[in-house]
Amino acid sequence: MNFLDPKLDDYVVNHTENEPADLKELNRRTWIEILNPRMIAGHFQGRVLSMLSHMIQPENILEIGTYTGYSAICWAEGLQKNGHIHTIDNNEELEDMAKEYVQRSGFENHVHFHIGNALDLIPTLEKQWDIVFLDADKSNYTNYYNMVFDRVKPGGYIIADNVLWNGKVIDEKAFDEMDTKAILEFNEMVQQDDRVQNVLFPIRDGLMVARKL
Repeated sequence: MNFLDPKLDDYVVNHTENEPADLKELNRRTWIEILNPRMIAGHFQGRVLSMLSHMIQPENILEIGTYTGYSAICWAEGLQKNGHIHTIDNNEELEDMAKEYVQRSGFENHVHFHIGNALDLIPTLEKQWDIVFLDADKSNYTNYYNMVFDRVKPGGYIIADNVLWNGKVIDEKAFDEMDTKAILEFNEMVQQDDRVQNVLFPIRDGLMVARKL
């Protein structure tokens, strides 16, 4: 679903900082070679993530959902000098591509890959997080949120992608679908959580940004 008129969407992208050349290549390769390429952050959203990272200047980021590594590189752009991003995915077949482009970006010493079930891996990463980015299986968004919350620093952020779920959050016919139901429950949980300040941004498929008070 396009939430903006395609011409207006093009205007927005054309007035947003260009993506670095390696990310542009990664974007193109993902669309040509990888299943479900819409999962990639892409130019506009990637620049949003980079901007947020530069604004927050995080020391430690947890990303749940690596895919081909595009968003990890965007987040890494705003890390503190000695900062780190730990990124989790259960698809080991994409790891080599992600690592290739992370190395080309110059962030290979800052981005750490973890392959496996995020629910099992998260407790093993004993960090205090400045940003947690949720971009994996939607059915576990609430579980991820609750699992990481105590390890998010006061003033830190939990940011979730795809919270408009292709417009299905306002389509009653889709409310019984498992992933739609999970997104609806997640959005409502964050809205009712008095421990955070939250804004749902209609950026691409929706970004929920929750700042821990």
